[in-house]
Amino acid sequence: MNAAAASTYPIVTRVWKSSIGRKLIVAITGLVLVLFLAGHLAGNLLVYVGREAFNDYAQFLHHFLHGAGVWIARIGLLVAVVFHVAATISLTRENRAARESYAHPATIQTTKSSKLMIWSGLTILAFVIFHLLHFTVRVSFPAERYVDHDKFGELRFDAWRMVIDGFSNPLVVLFYLIAMTLLCSHLSHGVQAMFQTLGLRSKKSAPMVNALSKGYAVLIYLGFISIPLAILIFKFGR
Repeated sequence: MNAAAASTYPIVTRVWKSSIGRKLIVAITGLVLVLFLAGHLAGNLLVYVGREAFNDYAQFLHHFLHGAGVWIARIGLLVAVVFHVAATISLTRENRAARESYAHPATIQTTKSSKLMIWSGLTILAFVIFHLLHFTVRVSFPAERYVDHDKFGELRFDAWRMVIDGFSNPLVVLFYLIAMTLLCSHLSHGVQAMFQTLGLRSKKSAPMVNALSKGYAVLIYLGFISIPLAILIFKFGR
């Protein structure tokens, strides 16, 4: 294909056909998801402040931009996840095809690692679906059971109580802990790769980037798991 023909393709297609382009897609969408996790954790930690603060936060999210804000965020995150997963799978297949002619122990070990990543990724995906059904779609929490009055006497959904009740189930907490462990394992390596792809990781800065990646993963992990453990073990909110 000559340059003139290639230029007629939409820019998205040209980026996707390039392995560098797909690595950039993984890095940029990964950055979006990393920032989302930090913001999501900050909001979730309001559960410790109390029912009113947490419910005010939940109400703000659902009424931001007259209710459109939360859907814009959801659609944006969905697009980021789809492109992140699709680009990662495409790059993995491409790399695997390139290694097929090299049947040595390192290749076998890499294949085992890839299989482990696939299963851990599927577990995280299953958790995300479950988490959305559990707390966003609220299949287990009918609205009539969680109606609360705000400080002005108006009715609103008691999101704080829903979280307390949701994490009072040991099986839910166990699944949550497993998923968070796998997610933060991905984060520890993924953030380093993101810095590398974006050209922010050099030989000199590598130790700092590695420490930052692992530190971020640990903070996210401890922050998220502290909530279900506090509710289940220490009976927080009950």
